[in-house]
Amino acid sequence: MHHLDGPAIAEIPVADKAAGPYGIAAGPDGALWLTLAHRGHIARLILDGEFNVYPLDPPTCRPAVITAGPDGALWFTRSQDHRIGGITTAGDVVIHPLPTPGAAPVGITSDGTALWFVEIEAGQIGRIEPDGTIKEFPFPDRTAKPHAIVEASTGDRWFTERGANRSGRITASGEIAEHDLPSPSSEPHGITVGPDGALWTALETGGVARLA
Repeated sequence: MHHLDGPAIAEIPVADKAAGPYGIAAGPDGALWLTLAHRGHIARLILDGEFNVYPLDPPTCRPAVITAGPDGALWFTRSQDHRIGGITTAGDVVIHPLPTPGAAPVGITSDGTALWFVEIEAGQIGRIEPDGTIKEFPFPDRTAKPHAIVEASTGDRWFTERGANRSGRITASGEIAEHDLPSPSSEPHGITVGPDGALWTALETGGVARLA
């Protein structure tokens, strides 16, 4: 893992080099929080290099993406055992099973009130409140394989559909609109809001798409 230190790049090693750091997010405590996918751990990193690890049960749960939640906790997806988890800055963990078996959640984002996540194997988007209440919104095409999701300044959430070559958005009420990408089979993955206010999507086939 690396962090920027002026013009140089300094490496902060993870004690277990096979742990598989995957997701990373800034926490409200001034630390960085990571998922260690290969070990089933959540980790907390202070910028001076102090590193704390919080094991999950089971270790094969494969934590994926992590984000800061509206309640001061960090929220993460568990793609292998189909759950959403939250961890406080004190290290207390709560786990919520998803209603849909085999959903495989990956991307997750916060709208300031609740968390929204994508279910890559179920073809759905889910919403979870800090109290654990979950609602799921299925796509018309359940094979779309949604991969990443981000909160936009408009109050909508935008997502990628890796299996359907689309990007789309979902409103707070659960209305879904989808947009085909111009290049076929471009495999959209990551998505973010750019400095110009547009949505930008990374395409695995070698490009970036801008949605104005």
